[in-house]
Amino acid sequence: MIQFKIKPFNELSITELYELLQLRSEVFVVEQNCVYQDIDGKDQKAIHVLGYYEGVLAAYSRLFKPKEYFSDSSIGRVIVKASHRDKKFGHDLMRISIESIQDLFQETNITISAQLYLQKFYEGHGFVTVGESYLEDDIPHIEMRRV
Repeated sequence: MIQFKIKPFNELSITELYELLQLRSEVFVVEQNCVYQDIDGKDQKAIHVLGYYEGVLAAYSRLFKPKEYFSDSSIGRVIVKASHRDKKFGHDLMRISIESIQDLFQETNITISAQLYLQKFYEGHGFVTVGESYLEDDIPHIEMRRV
């Protein structure tokens, strides 16, 4: 079973910070072959959701209060380690991320910038498409909202 830690930036250990940056680079830069500025100055404002399975960081997201990314609360950098995707941890990650926004920020409105190929996945978590698809770092994305 996956175990989650939910922490603001200033409570992350050096090891946790290294692990989350390594995982984001592994998937978003290397696996997706996308050169972009992952370290964007927003981590300090985010709440970090770290999912560990057998001692390995297997899932991760970052959460934002309203107006820190979108006008609504937001979930970003949603990621599951490739070697753990068969365990469906993405669903656990989204459930805990949504619950955390409700608990920490007392918010139910959530906006995300989703990679287009994951649209159905997010729809399964109550998100609906807002507008047309667009390119972000040369990857098709779609804005989605949950109310």
